[in-house]
Amino acid sequence: MMITKTKKMPGRFAPAFFVSAALVATLSPTQALAQAQPQQVVPTVQPPPSVRPTPSQLELSKMIWSTIAAVDHANRSGNYSVLRDISSQGFQIQNNAARLAEIFAGIRNSQIDLSNAFLVPPTYTRAPEVIQDGVFRVQGIFQLRPIAIGFDMYFQWEQGKWKLAGIDIQPAQMVERAPG
Repeated sequence: MMITKTKKMPGRFAPAFFVSAALVATLSPTQALAQAQPQQVVPTVQPPPSVRPTPSQLELSKMIWSTIAAVDHANRSGNYSVLRDISSQGFQIQNNAARLAEIFAGIRNSQIDLSNAFLVPPTYTRAPEVIQDGVFRVQGIFQLRPIAIGFDMYFQWEQGKWKLAGIDIQPAQMVERAPG
C-alpha cells in the first residue's frame, strides 16, 4: 500500500513554539515562514534534560489521539479555546482561537471525521524524534479508507508534561499498489 497526500489546505500548519536558528534550518520553507514571525520571549523554567522523559509507545499514542480528539471537538463545536488552552505556552501566544479556526477550516469544511482515527493505531512515517532540547516531533498517518489522515505534531516539555507545540493534519489518499 502506498500513501499519497492530497492537495494542501490553506492555513495547514499551526505554529507554536519558539524556533531556534538550528530548527528553522530543518523545517520546510512553508513551515519556516509560518514560524519565523517576531515573538515575545516568555521565560519558562525547564527541568534539566535528564528529568524530561521520552514518551513510551503507549504514552505517545495517547498524546496523538488526545490531540486528534481536541481538534475534532474544536471542529465540531467551533470552539478552539480548549485546544489552545491545553497546548504549550508558545502555541498559546502564536494562536488565538480565531486563528486556530482559520487554520483548521480546510479540515472542518471537508467534513473529515477525525474521530475515525480512534479506531486504528497511528502508523509512523518517520521515527519519533527529539528535534531540539525539550521539543519532540512525531509524524505519521491513520490508515483509514477512503481518506487517510496524515499528521505532523510537535510536543514541548512544559510544566512536567508534553504539551502540543505545533500541528499539521492533512487528508491523504490510500493508493493500492499493483501486484508484482
